[in-house]
Amino acid sequence: MAKTKTTFFCRSCGYESAKWIGRCPSCNSWNSFVEEVVVQNKNTSWSKGNRKEKAMVVNLKEITSESAPRLQLSDEELNLVLGGGVVPGSVILLGGEPGIGKSTLLLQIAAQSNYKVMYASGEESAEQIKLRADRIGHLQSQCLVVAETLLENIMEAMDEHKPEIVIIDSIQTMHSDTIDNAPGSIVQIRECTAKMLQYAKENNVPVFLIGHITKDGSIAGPKLLEHMVDTVLQFEGDRQYTYRVLRNLKNRFGSTNEMGIYSMNNTGLEPVKNPSEILLAQREEHLSGIAVGCAMEGLRPLLLEIQSLVSTAVYGTPQRSSTAFDLRRLNMLLAVLEKRCGFRLGQQDVFVNIAGGIRLEDPALDLAVMAAVMSSYQNISLPQKTVFAAEVGLSGEIRAVQRVDQRISEAQKLGFEEIVISRYNKIPDKKYSIKIKTFSRVDEVFSWIFG
Repeated sequence: MAKTKTTFFCRSCGYESAKWIGRCPSCNSWNSFVEEVVVQNKNTSWSKGNRKEKAMVVNLKEITSESAPRLQLSDEELNLVLGGGVVPGSVILLGGEPGIGKSTLLLQIAAQSNYKVMYASGEESAEQIKLRADRIGHLQSQCLVVAETLLENIMEAMDEHKPEIVIIDSIQTMHSDTIDNAPGSIVQIRECTAKMLQYAKENNVPVFLIGHITKDGSIAGPKLLEHMVDTVLQFEGDRQYTYRVLRNLKNRFGSTNEMGIYSMNNTGLEPVKNPSEILLAQREEHLSGIAVGCAMEGLRPLLLEIQSLVSTAVYGTPQRSSTAFDLRRLNMLLAVLEKRCGFRLGQQDVFVNIAGGIRLEDPALDLAVMAAVMSSYQNISLPQKTVFAAEVGLSGEIRAVQRVDQRISEAQKLGFEEIVISRYNKIPDKKYSIKIKTFSRVDEVFSWIFG
């Protein structure tokens, strides 16, 4: 007979304790322990009788990776983020806010893929899934749908139909009959993920898991869940904008620097082929406080419009506000402007916005932000068809950035006439039609722009 016991788990890292603790000794989180009922079977301990077969040991030099090529999905943006396709046997966790488009993205993969895909949904019925699939269109005949929350039933269906790709929507709604805890509890999430991980590795089938997120933006369940899977994807975006960004937070089989951009419309999510051209489509040329910066996200250069507004503080205390740009870095750049260029911003409200709501962390946007602030403060528009791509240091020096050749080529392709970079950047020996301006200090840029 199964033995029942009560234990406490940390919601942040999955640490187990026999009693409640205020502070987790593993991750130092406060008030993160929750009580769970765990059912243990007597025959779960390791012994010689429990072993089914002998473990196979292989020399690392004898293992060949050519026998398992990546699966190419119909979504080129997702292939790019995953590092060139889906690795067979991998487990991919996709997280994001409610209504951001997680289920739509994976349903498009299931409905438009040339592979045999099984879509297991614990949140919608088969009829509701069909309604969304009809809106997406381009349905393939190899998509299998199962509306079930019991994991054992789903695994039986997988063993019977032998899918090439499995999608679980969502892991928080699944439960196993071997555990008495409610669906969504820490024990259930960990057990269901472990079983899907074992199935993926044994059958060499990739598995996509959709995960809910909490109020602070982290994936619901123990932090151990992110350690168990091979890849963690974050789907984010502002509902006021049509653009969605797919980021790679963890990837055992590729880079985590790639980013995919989608546009949400009435037929689903459409990959954006040239995001720079779309993000600059509504740009005004003769307005002050607008600059164009070139950022890199992985191997993809992006040209973004930086908007700034500087005005006299009315309420006494000056405001510092930024949208899609790090506020602490903005405060640092304003201090550099005041110290090195003589700008009196102590009694000025400063607002900075990156058009499109796409949040990037490339320091090459520093010079573009400072140029936009200079332009708004002086109420003078910047030179037309000019791009900025340089990092700014605390002493006012303009530092070099990586992949400057790709930034120059992207600006030239979109019809810009000048690009401002650091003097310390090594310019490739190529013939560019775009003019390359090099500076070493911020005050030199100020003198060049405003005379």
